[in-house]
Amino acid sequence: MLDIPSPVRVHVETLLATQNDMGVCDAIEQYAPVGKPEAMTTPRLPKVAGIDSPPGQVPPPAHTVAPAPAASPAPPAPAAPGAVIQDRLAGWVSDLTTLHELTERLARTAALEEALHELLRAGAALVGARRGLVVLEPGDGLGPDTTVGLGLSRPDLGHIETVPRGATSYGRILDGFSTEDETRADLFAEDGLDPRHREVAARLGYAASYALPLATDDAGRLGAAVWFYDEPAAPVERQRHLIGLYARYATEHLARLLELERTRAWSRTVADELLPARLPRVAGVQLAVRHRSGPRGGGDWYDALPLPEGALGLAVGSVTGSGASALAAMGRLRASLRAYAVMEGEDPVAVLSDLELLLRLTEPARSATALFAYCEPALRKIVLAGAGHSPPLVIGERRTEFAETTLSAPLGMLACWEAPSVEIAPDPGETVLLYTDGLLHRTGDPMDRAFARLHAAAAGVPKALREDPGAIADHVLHAMLPEGLDAVDSDEDVVLLAARFA
Repeated sequence: MLDIPSPVRVHVETLLATQNDMGVCDAIEQYAPVGKPEAMTTPRLPKVAGIDSPPGQVPPPAHTVAPAPAASPAPPAPAAPGAVIQDRLAGWVSDLTTLHELTERLARTAALEEALHELLRAGAALVGARRGLVVLEPGDGLGPDTTVGLGLSRPDLGHIETVPRGATSYGRILDGFSTEDETRADLFAEDGLDPRHREVAARLGYAASYALPLATDDAGRLGAAVWFYDEPAAPVERQRHLIGLYARYATEHLARLLELERTRAWSRTVADELLPARLPRVAGVQLAVRHRSGPRGGGDWYDALPLPEGALGLAVGSVTGSGASALAAMGRLRASLRAYAVMEGEDPVAVLSDLELLLRLTEPARSATALFAYCEPALRKIVLAGAGHSPPLVIGERRTEFAETTLSAPLGMLACWEAPSVEIAPDPGETVLLYTDGLLHRTGDPMDRAFARLHAAAAGVPKALREDPGAIADHVLHAMLPEGLDAVDSDEDVVLLAARFA
């Protein structure tokens, strides 16, 4: 029995008094035990096999008459009312503690799919099930629609999806045919069960289910969750109460994550639409790009456009800020650079000078970095200029080095921007890697160490991969960010643009 301290007992007695319209003293007097319980004795064992009897006990004589048959044990005394109340209170405290721990674990989830898995695990523990699934199907029709299973493989979920929707408990909830807050089903005893449902249940080995809607007045209907029992069973009233409380909280949390997921998806879609849909094919050069926007949508961008006389323009850049305004500014800046590159691309300094003037006149509160390279693949010649941007990296069999570029301020930082251009001549088979600072920032290292890591990653590209610019970019990304782009907790965008010259 849980040892409840005296202050807690006072609260319980006060609660009882309130419920029975009695004073606290009257309640204590009513539920207090009367008198003192008599001392209970236990039989003493005689000396057996050399074991001394307890002190004060006289061993029995050697010859005794047969002992009288032992009396049947007295029935246990009824528990005192106070003990019953303490046990009940201990159960309440245990339930609240469990519910608190489960909701805290759910609150720590930051992604929608992670939260769905946590919902299934917590619900299975509360209702005493082993398997389950949750169907996310927002009532507004804006998605995303998904199904997540617990203890069910993808083929298992596929079998369940072959059951007619109206024959499943969660399907009736989603379609609005079930008006109850919960749905219980004994699949072997239920009359009129769909034959396909019975077949799938027998195949997967579950005999009963318990389903709950994921819906609140504020969040609306988000979906339904169902847990499966291996034997005919159903949660008791206490379990149903706890899972109901948990499901309401989980629905509100899922609604917040759903809105965040939709915002991120919108940002990624807009960013992708503002960037080139595909890279051009130009004789003498192979192109590959790797791009990933941060969770809030950043302003990193890239471009590759064919120019007259077989030339190629390559550009990377970054706009300060994040979110919708940064995306819009990035789109305007990239479109303007394309126009300037077509008109005067052979002079990268003139292209960036025009871009700086436009930025300063139209968006004086914003700055940006940019690098533009005018490439002549037939001659393996590159003329480039940069404004506050990191230098390109040349990767080849005989060298791995950063291109020598002049230091300059970002666009929008000076009244008039102008810096000399530089010319590099890659050897046959060498790759020029253009990138944004987000790759360096995502490592979490100081910039000097991040540059050293980038150089080491490029120098470590296996020989077998050096003929594929996409493989080179993937190797560098994996070496710089071993856990991948999605696993790094950073708002920075990442852009890698690789050009391998024949």
